[in-house]
Amino acid sequence: MGSVARITNISARSDKGFDDAVETGIQRANQTLRNVQGAWVKDQKVEVVDGKIAVWQVALEVTFILE
Repeated sequence: MGSVARITNISARSDKGFDDAVETGIQRANQTLRNVQGAWVKDQKVEVVDGKIAVWQVALEVTFILE
C-alpha cells in the first residue's frame, strides 16, 4: 500500500545561526504536524543591525505523511 504526503511552508528565525533556525522550525512543526518526514531549506536570509548579523532566517518546506 502506498502513502500520501503533504508539504507545508514555514519560516523560522534564530539569533544563533542557520542550523538553529532549521532546528527551531522542525521542532515547532513536530508540535503541530504528525509524521514529519523531512524538510527542504528553500531560502536563507539574515538581518543586519549595526553592521552585524542579528537574525538568521530560513524558509522551509516541511513534508509529512497523511494518515
